[in-house]
This record gives sequence, C-alpha cells and structure tokens, in this order.
Amino acid sequence: MRKTPVNGIALAIAIAAGLVSAESPSFKMTTQIPESITTPDKVQTSIGKLEFFDGVPTKETTATLYDNLDRMRGVRAFLVGLPAASTYALYEGPKKIGADRANKVQLWKQLMDSKTLALTGNTSTLYAITTLDLKSDGATVIEVPPGMLGALDSAWFKFVGNFGPAGQDRGKGGKYLVLPPGYKEEVPDGYFVLKAPTYRNWVLLRGSIAKGLETAVDNIEKHLRIYSLAKAGNPPATEFINASGKPMNVIPANDFSFFEQLNAVVQYEPIDSLDPMTRGLYASIGIVKDKPFKPDARMKKLLTEAAAIGNATARAITFYPRNPGNFIYGKNSGWLTAFADKNTTFTYDGAYDVSAAALFHYNAIGVTPAMAVTRAGAGSDYGMISTDAQKRALDGSQTYRLRLPPNVPAKDFWAVTIYDTQTRSQLQTDQQFPTVGSQTEGIQKNADGSYDIYFSPEPPKGKENNWLQTIPGKSWLILLRIYGPEQAWIDKSWRPGEIERVE
Repeated sequence: MRKTPVNGIALAIAIAAGLVSAESPSFKMTTQIPESITTPDKVQTSIGKLEFFDGVPTKETTATLYDNLDRMRGVRAFLVGLPAASTYALYEGPKKIGADRANKVQLWKQLMDSKTLALTGNTSTLYAITTLDLKSDGATVIEVPPGMLGALDSAWFKFVGNFGPAGQDRGKGGKYLVLPPGYKEEVPDGYFVLKAPTYRNWVLLRGSIAKGLETAVDNIEKHLRIYSLAKAGNPPATEFINASGKPMNVIPANDFSFFEQLNAVVQYEPIDSLDPMTRGLYASIGIVKDKPFKPDARMKKLLTEAAAIGNATARAITFYPRNPGNFIYGKNSGWLTAFADKNTTFTYDGAYDVSAAALFHYNAIGVTPAMAVTRAGAGSDYGMISTDAQKRALDGSQTYRLRLPPNVPAKDFWAVTIYDTQTRSQLQTDQQFPTVGSQTEGIQKNADGSYDIYFSPEPPKGKENNWLQTIPGKSWLILLRIYGPEQAWIDKSWRPGEIERVE
C-alpha cells in the first residue's frame, strides 16, 4: 500500500461524512491507496525509461509516449490498410502497359510468367483483369463469356459478387450491371445486378484452358465486353492488352509510400464505405477524407518506422502464423492455407481478425467465398509452404526435395509453383514459367507412383523435368495447386510431404 497525502477537500468530505473528527488527535493526513492504481516515479519499459512526478509525466516522457502512440497507430493502419493498398497497386500498376481504363483489359495470352510482379499469380490460369471506375464511367456493364469464372471486389478488397458458375449466370455467361454507390436511377431489365460500395472495383476473370490456350483466349476476346451503361446503345470497343512477358508491378509498397497509397484510396472513395473505427484509425495518423495528407518531419519519421514494423509483422504472420486455422495438417507441418479456417470474411463471431486478413492480403489477391469452398472434382485448392521440415527458411543455395505420394488427388491436374519471399511473386530465374506439375512434359514418377520435386540452383542429374531453379542468397516458397481436388485431398487422407533438405 502507498501512503498519499490527503488534501483539504478530502479532509472536509471525511469530516462531513463523520468518518473522522476534526478534533481527533488520532487523525492522520494520509490514506492508503493500492499500488495497482498508482504510477511509480520511474518505470523501465521497452520504449525506454518513463519518469513522472507523482503520476504526472515529464515533458520528455510525454514526447516519448506520443511517439510510441503514433507509431503503434501507424503499424495498425499498415496491417488494416493492406487490402486497400493492394487494390490501389492493382489499379495503378497496369497503367505502365497502357491498361488505364476499365475497357482496356489485361489478358495474359501466353499465361502469366515471372515478369509480372503479382502476389502469388500462377502459370496455369488464363487471367483477364481490369478495374472499374464507377465515378468516371457511372453504372458499368460487363458481358461475361460462358465458361469463365471470377469475382468483383471493392476498393477495400471486400467481396461484391461472383461471375461464372458461382455467379448469377451459373457459368453460362451473361450481362452484369455494376451500380455505383448511391445509384438512384431506374435499373433496366436484362442484367445481373451487382451493387458496389466503392467507385473503383477490381475485376478478376479466369478462363479455362482445358480445350487449349488459344481457344480460351479467343473466347475472351470475342465475348468479353466492358462499357458504361450510358453508352450501351453504341459501346466503345473493349481492348485486350497482352500482359504476358511485360514487366509490371501490382504489389503495394512496404515503405512510407504505403500510406500515400492508402490515402489515395481514402480520398477517392465514399467516406461511408469505411466503418467509423477504421476511419478513425486512419484519421489518427493524418489520413482524413477531403484533407491533404502532409505529415510533418516527426510524423513522417514515425510512419516510416511504422511501415517497416508493419511489413515485418506481416512477414512474421506469413511465415510463422499463430492462427491454428492456417495450418492444413497441424502445427508440426509447414503446409498453410491463406484463408484461415476457410473464412473469406476474416471475421469470427462478429470480430474482424486483422492478422488473418493480413496473412491473406500480404500474399494473395482476389476475395470470394467460392475460393474457400472445396467440392470433390470441381474448382481448385492449394497449400503454401515456406519452411523446411525443421521450420527453417528455405535457402536458395541448398538442394531440397518435396515428395508427393502416389495418386495425387487431382481430377484435372496439379502444379507446384515457386515464389520469391521478398515479392511473393513468381521467382525470376532462367525458367520463365517456374512451375512443374502433372502437365510438365517428361516429368518422372518414382517406382511406387510418387513424385519427387527438386529445388536447387542446378538440377540434380537426370531430374531436369522434376526441378525448379533457386537462387543462392535468396529464399523462396511454393504453392501446390490441386485442380479438381478429389476427396482424398479434402479429407486429408492424402497429404504432401514436408520439404526436406538434401545433404
């Protein structure tokens, strides 16, 4: 207990209450206060020594505490803002190749290779991607070809709607009408309607290449159309920009410019598309709707530190997650899923899990419930692994082996793609398409029907078709994609091996 002097007001109250007598010689001008509710004059913490005079912080301590508070807010804003910065990068990055309007669609006609810096993009899917701008174009029509699937996500990377088998067209194709926020005009008949909460909305479409890549490209170029509803009577042509082999960066920044990207989204989008708590978080670091983002030297320094800490935290969450829902085969295995517990809202019992969302958005793009629904023989599923059997980072100078047991449960095909841990994009090596799988010409099976995939700077002798190149001095991670996952994958009765270092 701590003795604290009683002031005159406290004494008067005590006398009036009859607790003490003003004439009592036994009355002492002290009272007992629990130490748990007081502050020592000196406190040693991780941010330094904090000093007080009877609970009042000194000027130096006050400055230290406010620096810490603003830095912490910056770190949280980084983690919470990852989805928005990602959609911004997906809008800005394609401008480099001329894709600067909704009807200028990025189409990887020779599939996506390692020239595209995109979060865990793959070499097995024909992508058609664009961003709608409902502020400039108004209500927008998307004519989706049959046989395509995809999703529409808002500027905050929230799910808006599906296209294809999981969408209103049920895979038959059709006309979708995307309405901007606050749209009050009459909605014409003949459209599948999606109501967007933001002006910019990201469109991800994937075409099946089961009948050949050229056939899939032709289907998209002939039938995919994007135009303003106001020009439906004479719509402008939809242009397809071949993104294959063209350098492009659609990854959000890891430095101070991250907050400039986040601010750009806040300024462009309707303020009521953000919940009050998130809006308040951004405002606490100077990002306020309709106001310039101009942090002073002190605040810019703190936000630069916050970006570094936030980035580091996202990497810790990525490579060593704590959420049991991210582990496919339990914590003793390195195999992870980006959607913890197959939860695409990152919300548990009404509470948003920032870490679960950060793991996904730091490493992947495209949010739709359809990505987390696994049905035997349909769609696709995948696992990610970035550490060896001893939970060590994968070293590009070493040789590793991944064994896939016999009867890989893929109705269609399976593929292993290697990624750069820095960019979370395809690793740039001599292999333009850094993938091996069941469709790889000449891939070898072991006598028992299993596959061994090797990772090293040079291929082991005789294993060239089962090999993915690594780079000394760089780490890497892989995704195993299962197309048409069968029941053995879903119930986990079949499981891939861990990545083993070959000594």
